[in-house]
Amino acid sequence: MDIAARGEVSHKRVSGNVRPKKLLLRALAGERTERSPIWLMRQAGRYLPEYHRVREAAGGMVGLCNSPEHAVEVTLQPIRRFPLDAAIVFADLPQVAAALGQTLDYRVGDGPVLTPPVRSAADTADFLSTSRLHEKLAPVYETVRQLTRALPPEVALIGYAGAPWTIATYMVEGRSGGPSEHAVVKQWALSDPDGFQPLIDMLTTAVTQFLERQIEAGAEAVQLFDTWAGILPDALFERWCVRPVAAIIAALKVKHPDVPVIAFPRGAGLAYDGFAEATGADCIGLDATVPLEWAAQKVQRGLGRCVQGNLDPQLLVAGGPSLYAETGRILRALSGGPFVFNLGHGIAKTTPPEHVTALAEHVRSWTTPAPPDRLE
Repeated sequence: MDIAARGEVSHKRVSGNVRPKKLLLRALAGERTERSPIWLMRQAGRYLPEYHRVREAAGGMVGLCNSPEHAVEVTLQPIRRFPLDAAIVFADLPQVAAALGQTLDYRVGDGPVLTPPVRSAADTADFLSTSRLHEKLAPVYETVRQLTRALPPEVALIGYAGAPWTIATYMVEGRSGGPSEHAVVKQWALSDPDGFQPLIDMLTTAVTQFLERQIEAGAEAVQLFDTWAGILPDALFERWCVRPVAAIIAALKVKHPDVPVIAFPRGAGLAYDGFAEATGADCIGLDATVPLEWAAQKVQRGLGRCVQGNLDPQLLVAGGPSLYAETGRILRALSGGPFVFNLGHGIAKTTPPEHVTALAEHVRSWTTPAPPDRLE
């Protein structure tokens, strides 16, 4: 991107005394908006039939992620279909691991597979390096640049990365998986924390640089996904989840103080408010298990933070009265402060697209009630 183009993108972002025009950015800046903005995690993906056609044309998931032409197309697909307030750049969390030196493949039934797995401090030192990081991730930056020109003017663009702990689980285990399958990474982190630390440090640096480059390419906000935050015992949650995310956000704010950061520590439970306070995230993504009243009191009002979430993705699959009832409950609980409507995790692949349309239209039709001191 040339200097003039960068200046144009920067001018559109939140700046000190200028209220952001895009609804999502206003909410992330801490404003109580006239209606809650909505976007959905994994809104571009396998529940859409048009996505599968593009993925096949790209030669599979690796080809799709590394082809800006195809990645732009699948990022735009849900924006064309649904009345959403933001797009999130199409990429995949393990791409950072692949850029550091592992081989990334996608196998039917296994999802992403990383080889060889990182199992010791020697592995970290021997073949993982940030030297070719941006060369390998250049397709993502180009995808962001193209999206800044392709998106409708009212739709915000979100960049993203996995948080260091979650990327580490992929790198050590060699694949994604449920919490019961994370014995290897947990044993390393528990038994040899000083040996595990260099991997987290390397990932903290890599993720910071990855997000900085996305912002420089035009991302107007970024989200950190710590998908496996909830598998750690309390004593290690602060070391492996809180500290790295806090370091990333602090570094981003030095260079890009007006670009909001959303942090999603899935499964953090009662540690959510401590995580929000310690990391300095502008917005906290809530998983589907977080009690709404608690989040409103402890995070939204108590800390003055925007919150995002937290509809159970299976309710979106089900649709109908149960979907509308829970959506209304979430809006009643959280739309009184800065709030972004989203899911408590990513869209399930069995989701009917018409249910997404119904949800988005329902959220957009909800008018935020006036605060009590303004009621007549």
